[in-house]
Amino acid sequence: MTAPHLLPAPELERSSVVANNTMNRERGLTGVNSYARELGVDPVTHLAARPAPPSWLDLCSGEGRALREAVPRLPAGAVLTGVDLVGPLAPAPTPPGLQLLTASVAHWSPSRTYDLITCVHGLHYIGDQLGLLARAASWLAPEGLLIAHLDPGSLRLPDGAPAGRAAVAALRAAGFRYSARNHRLSLHGPRTVRLPFRYLGADPTAGPNYTGQPAVGSHYVPAPVAAAGPAQ
Repeated sequence: MTAPHLLPAPELERSSVVANNTMNRERGLTGVNSYARELGVDPVTHLAARPAPPSWLDLCSGEGRALREAVPRLPAGAVLTGVDLVGPLAPAPTPPGLQLLTASVAHWSPSRTYDLITCVHGLHYIGDQLGLLARAASWLAPEGLLIAHLDPGSLRLPDGAPAGRAAVAALRAAGFRYSARNHRLSLHGPRTVRLPFRYLGADPTAGPNYTGQPAVGSHYVPAPVAAAGPAQ
């Protein structure tokens, strides 16, 4: 098997597969093409059960349409943050409580924790998918919920051999739950996550994934680490 040419984050984010992706540009909060359907959870219903004011971080948020629709349905003081590499293509005034940031999630970190963290099909365009999941686990508020779509087939070893099964096993050992049927990964409650993999780079020519859209192949080398524990 021929090893692919792997790109570091700056070059990867300039590739047409990543920089021009249209994921979440039209996806709303509820309905047929919605966050509620893709996540298996209605974000507003989940957040309404949290102590006020609730908070929601959406990674790879696109236009931020779902966040905008959630604002008037949540209690005053709710904090909603969207982060996207390209950002809204049709900028519009944001309501109080909503912040839409144009930034690389590969390097961005929040200054607070969140009751809900989502990444709807966004990991398909991230180089270090496992690294982002490990970091996001520490951004959860107590009893917070993280939900993201993960394609294990996109996780590879240096020579391109599959690493998905081992990666999912490591994620489960760290406290994540994974539904192969829905390609959904979830985590309840914050923690420090250290996964036994070292990121090498990504291949933007990996081709379509289970969504039928071109996606990134993320390559790792096994690297034993200390066991994970509760976040401090």
